[in-house]
Amino acid sequence: MDDRRRALEAAHAAALGFLDGLDERPVWPRAGFEDMLAVFGDDLPAEGADAAAVVTDLAARADPGLVAIPGGRFFGFVIGGTLPAALAADWLVSAWDQNSGSSTMTTATVALERVAGRWVCDLMGLPEDAAVGWVTGAQMSNFVCLAVAQHAVLRRVGWDLTRRGLRGAPALRLVVGRHRHGSIDRAARFSGIGAEELVVVDTDEEGRMLPAALAQALGAGADTPTIVCLQAGEVHTGAFDPFEELIPLARAAGAWVHIDGAFGLWAAATPGLRHLAAGVAGADSWTTDAHKTLNVPYDCGMAIIRDPADAIAMFRTGGDYLMYTSLDPWDVNPELSRRGRGVPAWAALRSLGRRGVADLVDRLHAHARRLEAGLRRIDGVTVVNDVVYTQVMFRLDDDDATRALGAAILADGTAALTGAEWDGHATLRCSMSSWATTQDDIDRTIEAIARLVAERRPR
Repeated sequence: MDDRRRALEAAHAAALGFLDGLDERPVWPRAGFEDMLAVFGDDLPAEGADAAAVVTDLAARADPGLVAIPGGRFFGFVIGGTLPAALAADWLVSAWDQNSGSSTMTTATVALERVAGRWVCDLMGLPEDAAVGWVTGAQMSNFVCLAVAQHAVLRRVGWDLTRRGLRGAPALRLVVGRHRHGSIDRAARFSGIGAEELVVVDTDEEGRMLPAALAQALGAGADTPTIVCLQAGEVHTGAFDPFEELIPLARAAGAWVHIDGAFGLWAAATPGLRHLAAGVAGADSWTTDAHKTLNVPYDCGMAIIRDPADAIAMFRTGGDYLMYTSLDPWDVNPELSRRGRGVPAWAALRSLGRRGVADLVDRLHAHARRLEAGLRRIDGVTVVNDVVYTQVMFRLDDDDATRALGAAILADGTAALTGAEWDGHATLRCSMSSWATTQDDIDRTIEAIARLVAERRPR
């Protein structure tokens, strides 16, 4: 017990040291991957070492390779920070070490996850009796939802996938938008859905699926088992598909409707942005993350299935040594053994309350609009997208100059954002995802970008 206490105290001190220094440290790592391999790449020693000393040494050596993601000026990809209650709850999850696959054995963590899932569905206006699988993130959530959808639509035409497999199964089509996230294609591949089975529907300039294009796609091959994948929050522009128009079209064609809303579904939790997600509740399954907008530690995603029976039909495991209830975590998840990753989500939601979640989402949107306004004042910078949610995308007139500016921003260290391509051109994309971001963080970022742009301007 003394060794354990000293090791935990060492970790506590190192964690507080890292968090206390976030505002001063460069946001991007100071050491590259090869540097870190050199730091940690020694041969395994023959003898062990004191646990507390190992933790202290680990923290010191890792420090140059750490990203300041929990701070207020990390705008890369779509990665949230970590709320205090969620971070502390995650420490408890590790200390408790509960294998949270069974509601018969690990009753506390599974109950916390069940309640957190119900709270999330309530906030988003989704069915509160839906099945919620706590997975690693949106990639696994999209896989879970597409696997369940595939099983369900094949079952409707008399094909039992769990008994007969995919070989010889009826043809299936997955209808997707031109600007879908890459995790959809990857999830389809995991589910045995090939690229030739994808029907790609055209989108508008913001990446929203066009209703007329969907209607045309659904009209061909009306008897084919069909899954339609829509999007709440395009990863570059933040745009939302027009669900109130698209979902009735898919329903009329007998299709299963899945919505990839990794960060966008949270718009439904606030009155000011709820219109973006209007009609979203009409789908059959939904993907979202807690480690993005809700700001819990990695990893924490949610696969939400309207009818729990569809999830059970696909994922219920075998094994006469296992104990079952009407709905166990492994009935909505390909995992059997896993940590209680939904517990920090419960803590985050309980610490915020309904009003706090809405305020968090509204604040992220306000930061995006403030950044947009500041970027528009910089000579030579063009904001590319209509900033309706949390994503801001901008570029310079030249692709190479845009990429060089992105590299310069990371090297400068004031903020971190990531590059992308949109409409055939290089862009830089900022995602407002962290509870820790302040107006001062936005203003410091604008000032740094303006300075770096001016430094590159021909004299």
